[in-house]
Amino acid sequence: MAAAAYRIIQQETLRFLARGLSNAESAAELTVSEHTVKTHVANLLSKLQLRDRVHAVVFAYEAGAVVAGEG
Repeated sequence: MAAAAYRIIQQETLRFLARGLSNAESAAELTVSEHTVKTHVANLLSKLQLRDRVHAVVFAYEAGAVVAGEG
C-alpha cells in the first residue's frame, strides 16, 4: 500500500475512534474487515505511543484531528 494511502487510512481510523465507532462500524465505513481495522488501531496506538483507545481519542482532539460536535 502506498504511504500516502496508508496515512489517510490511519487518519480516518483515528477520526472513527474519536467519534466512538466500534471496530465493526469502522470496518463498514472503510469497507475492510474488522481484523484489518484492529490491525490499523494497534499500529496507530504503537506509532503514537498511546496506551489505549481512550488515549487515542484524547490525542485526536488535542491534535485537532476532530472537533467536538462534528459527526
